[in-house]
Amino acid sequence: MSAGGAGGEAHGGIPQNNIIAFGVVGGIIGIYAAYFLVGMVGQYMSFLGGLAAICGIVWGAAAVRRVASYGLGTGVPSIGMLALGMGVVASTFGLAVGGIAGPIVAVISAAIIGLIVGVLANKVLNMGIPIMEQSMTEIATAGTITIIGLSTAMIGTFMFDEVLIGVISTGYIAVIFIAGGLAILHPFNANLGPDETQDRTLATGFEKGAIAMIIAGIVATVNEGASGTLTILIGLAIWYIAFAGFYKRVKRDAFLVTGSGLLPSKEELE
Repeated sequence: MSAGGAGGEAHGGIPQNNIIAFGVVGGIIGIYAAYFLVGMVGQYMSFLGGLAAICGIVWGAAAVRRVASYGLGTGVPSIGMLALGMGVVASTFGLAVGGIAGPIVAVISAAIIGLIVGVLANKVLNMGIPIMEQSMTEIATAGTITIIGLSTAMIGTFMFDEVLIGVISTGYIAVIFIAGGLAILHPFNANLGPDETQDRTLATGFEKGAIAMIIAGIVATVNEGASGTLTILIGLAIWYIAFAGFYKRVKRDAFLVTGSGLLPSKEELE
């Protein structure tokens, strides 16, 4: 990550602690609800893992917004990849050793890894960002919830042996890495500037999280058949609502919204 100039902490109407609670509580509940309900009701309940991932993505996007507003420059995209990088390490370790407590072990591991990375960034690289340690802790944890949530949405479980076969060995972990990382980094990257607002950025986070959920649903249809259709449909519904909310806020914040029409033809230009 490279420094991108002076800045300061971004603020908004929703306190960060509320967003943290949304990410942690919503993510953990969604992951476990998917796991248990798939066993009790059926494979189609795996869509709850997608909802858990959206909780993690929105939380991660909010954390990126706070730390990147200090002026990370090119570090805005990099930090999203870092989130999923730390998340892969933490989720793999947690699910491998934790059993049924795997997601919780993974979240705790991610918080430790994120804190260490944050301390190194400030104390060794001298980035001098006051909230770096907290933000790295949040981003790593959000990335971990995103990975486990999307994995659960794809195969209906977070048990390591099945994740290893159904997600990692198949290469779907790369899909999760890209879709989840982009969903976390893109909201602030797309909205940054003097008119950036928390609600518009988080609306983008919900929209990108819904796209990741749709992708997980497509993978689920390949793995489990029609059971992934519900994940796709719910993801599409969330995407439509979130995108409409984003566009509404764009019109609110823009100086002028106008249609440019079709580009002139060659004959008209001549």
